[in-house]
Amino acid sequence: MPDAAPAADPLVASLVDGVHAGSRAHVARAITLVESRRPDHRPRARALLTRLAPATGQAVRVGISGIPGAGKSTFIDALGVRLIDRGHRVAVVAVDPSSTRSGGSILGDRTRMAALAANPDAFVRPSPTGRHLGGVARATRESMLVLEAAGFDVMLVETVGVGQSEVAVADMVDTFLLLALARGGDQLQGIKRGILELADVVAVNKADGDHEMEARVSARELAIALRLVSADPDRPPPPVLTCSALNGTGLDDVWTAVRTHRDRSAATGTLAARRAQQQRQWMWSMIDTELREALRRSPSVRAAQGDVDAQVEAGSLSAVEGSERILDVFRTGLVRDGWRG
Repeated sequence: MPDAAPAADPLVASLVDGVHAGSRAHVARAITLVESRRPDHRPRARALLTRLAPATGQAVRVGISGIPGAGKSTFIDALGVRLIDRGHRVAVVAVDPSSTRSGGSILGDRTRMAALAANPDAFVRPSPTGRHLGGVARATRESMLVLEAAGFDVMLVETVGVGQSEVAVADMVDTFLLLALARGGDQLQGIKRGILELADVVAVNKADGDHEMEARVSARELAIALRLVSADPDRPPPPVLTCSALNGTGLDDVWTAVRTHRDRSAATGTLAARRAQQQRQWMWSMIDTELREALRRSPSVRAAQGDVDAQVEAGSLSAVEGSERILDVFRTGLVRDGWRG
């Protein structure tokens, strides 16, 4: 079983106090801890999250996605500053594609959200995706909890594009906002039906200058498309709005739509049910991660891996046979090796 962190771990206690006090240095260190892949860090990360849990759950959690070029980062930068001016504290967790060689983040979110990054009431954190399917970082949820415990009451989760990562992000937020572009009917080709079905609010961005009328046409087309693709006839179609992150027009309307969706969900009990389901999904996601890491660290698997890899690459063993052999080795050696989480 995974090792337990000492009950009175001074590092965990220091991080908890610092996060509750809103110390940016402690928040950054706490997020680094929960993102860490080192086995000896996981017990401390679990202890930290357990102690922070009572101070979480009150933030407005919004996932933001859109086709490449939709202006997600510019939109978040402008919306975040607007919300801070209203008295909110805004945290941005940007699910960032990471280098397959170094594992580091590529996009550089602090440079793409310059106004927010410089604001003391904002916290911008890239979350490298590493090797995880769909581009969603394993620790995105944990990072959100640390930031909520630090007093950030609006959580914006930016995704890398329209794909599998959006499905995962929708499972950890209250409202899913889809950004589209004023490109007439062409934009529909870049948006998968499954992503349209996830959307709670849709905003056509860059509705300014010569593109303003084009954006209105795009909004009408999207509204029609959303009614056609809806898998739930009892669910009202999401509102489709136009906005411009460049000059700020329509941003207040978009935020009002987001809050209206969340408030309605809270009033009907949908929000509580959604978060309960998210907790269950998070639990199984953590189980999946722990089992995968335990398999990778197994001495028996490591001993057999080189030979199995070579046979699969040479074609003398199929991928199916190779996976079965690795799993058999893991099962046989599990009790002997023990599980160090």
